[in-house]
Amino acid sequence: MDHIELSLTQSLDHCIKCNICTSACPVAAVTDAFPGPKYVGPQAQRFRHKAQPVPDASVDYCSGCRVCNQVCPTGVRIAELNARARAQMVAERGMPLRNRIIARSGLVGRLSSGPHAPLVNFTLNFAPARWLIEQVMGIHRHAPLPKASTYTFRSWFKRRKPSTTGRRPQVVYFHGCSTNYYEPHVGKAAIAVLEHLGFEVILPPQRCCGLPLLSNGDFPAAQKHHEYNVAQLLPYARSGIPIVGTSTSCTLTLKEEAPELLGLHGDDVRAVAAGTYDIFEFLRDLHEQGRLRTDFRPLERTLPYHPPCQLRAHRIGRPVLDVLALIPGLRLIESRAECCGIAGTYGLKREKYQIAIDVGKPLFEFVRKSGQPLALCDSETCRWQISGATGVATRHPIEILAEAYGLAV
Repeated sequence: MDHIELSLTQSLDHCIKCNICTSACPVAAVTDAFPGPKYVGPQAQRFRHKAQPVPDASVDYCSGCRVCNQVCPTGVRIAELNARARAQMVAERGMPLRNRIIARSGLVGRLSSGPHAPLVNFTLNFAPARWLIEQVMGIHRHAPLPKASTYTFRSWFKRRKPSTTGRRPQVVYFHGCSTNYYEPHVGKAAIAVLEHLGFEVILPPQRCCGLPLLSNGDFPAAQKHHEYNVAQLLPYARSGIPIVGTSTSCTLTLKEEAPELLGLHGDDVRAVAAGTYDIFEFLRDLHEQGRLRTDFRPLERTLPYHPPCQLRAHRIGRPVLDVLALIPGLRLIESRAECCGIAGTYGLKREKYQIAIDVGKPLFEFVRKSGQPLALCDSETCRWQISGATGVATRHPIEILAEAYGLAV
């Protein structure tokens, strides 16, 4: 039994069978395919041993939203138990081709982005093509797929000239796959804000954070990605240079999810985890230190904001609300919905698409009732899910901050 397995086994012994996790689970509330976190987590874990058959397939219907972890009164690590059980299934039964493909966000992004992106986007919006993809690959025809960019964020970064010169404090930017291949504008806004605040932005080599691989049970591949990223980021972490990301899923993976699920607790992994910040967490810290510029232009608008599951799992409060509250005239209305339902690649799958939509209905209703043409969210897949389900445009909060600073992106 490895270190992480021992830790999880000890964790499940704290389960008092109160069913709070089951009552809070957004997936169990909408489908009988998932009997609830308690049943497939701590209760089933007691029967999972090497000599026993692989876990019941219902564990694959856990979306990994971590709501169960947040509400458990005794600190049982239910989401981790389920993720490890799914990985055991994959190790023994193998991974379907569909899951193998969609779990490799970096590869899919590289194949999709570039001058041929308009053709890719046309194909993925062509109803007969989506029907065929659903039949062959099992990716639901209505699942929200992002539009590939004609250029990558990294290529833009290499061509540009920094807006400031001279000796400045440094910050490392971990952009993630979505910014690099689909939403370069998010990265541009982040760079503009960080440079406006006087930082020199460093962009080291990096791979996918590995979360899609973890979510689909391919732990060996996820470990290779995480170890590569740690090796690239470690020199900066050791030098006290903060590592900042705009994808709250990526930053959580670097901080906690990959180390915990993979049992990686060496000094190097810990150093990178300790030096990683979600971007608004970093900006809020700057404000508390008196280092955040507040030369904002007024933005007279009211916008709905959804703090995604992965952000809540950071346990850092709502830094977006704290920072954007400094902008004159801007008012954010926080969503109280538990989850948008997409859970990364979960809602793309044919058998889980309707579950994802049903889970997200309270959020979609909240966004529609706001009557606003724009909604904010820290997670890229949540943004795509919200826009796909409601037709309302979505943006990362860093884009609003850049606008308030009057920065051209």
